[in-house]
Amino acid sequence: MLVDSHCHLDRLKCDDLDAALDQARARGVSAMLCVCISAENKSAVLDIASRHSDVYASVGVHPSDTTESVVSVAELKRWAQSPDVVAIGETGLDYYYTKDTSAQQLESFRNHLLAAGELKLPVIVHTRDARGDTIDSIKRFGSKDSAGVLHCFTESWEMAREALDLDYYISLSGIVTFKNAEDLRDVARKVPLDRLLVETDSPYLAPVPFRGKPNEPRYVREVAEFVAELRGLSFEALAEVTTRNFYTLFARAQNRS
Repeated sequence: MLVDSHCHLDRLKCDDLDAALDQARARGVSAMLCVCISAENKSAVLDIASRHSDVYASVGVHPSDTTESVVSVAELKRWAQSPDVVAIGETGLDYYYTKDTSAQQLESFRNHLLAAGELKLPVIVHTRDARGDTIDSIKRFGSKDSAGVLHCFTESWEMAREALDLDYYISLSGIVTFKNAEDLRDVARKVPLDRLLVETDSPYLAPVPFRGKPNEPRYVREVAEFVAELRGLSFEALAEVTTRNFYTLFARAQNRS
């Protein structure tokens, strides 16, 4: 059993979503979390999750999709009423591409953290070039009841350690397999096993040997195999622990199952 803890199934570059899901299942992927990034794609995400018992959904607004009209706490809570929703996000801060909207991003991130705390749902956090503000926002507005995951982690071990101290999980994507990712591999070796997740972030960031091609949930196996080798574990052991971690963090998924 293996879980793709973060993917964007509504954006897969394939003609047949059902076939892509079957290919993932054939490689041992027992569940997938389809992540929402905006009000515009929320319906598509929820529809996919409602049609597939092994696909769960999140609701939220990606920092790069944040506009002057910031999503409210009340609106996020309404979005999360579907039984298929297991998390709030993805949300967070991205100062690499969209620093000019940092004020709106901070307000949006705060609202996601507050909504998650009220709902007792975990938060899926995107962070890029915003280490200090990300950790500060989690400390100020987050809740122990809604501690979540720093997804597609590419930051330093120091940031990972701060997040772990706040009860967050660290999720690794195909980036960990890239030639220039030695610092990230160091993080991958250090994260406690009971706080580790794996993901594809598909259709982006396909792992080696598929780098440069559209990513799919089935390639989470390559991520897991690579991380297992880094940690000196069997693939089966790594798959088992990350699957257990997924259902521990996203408890509503376990209840729905």
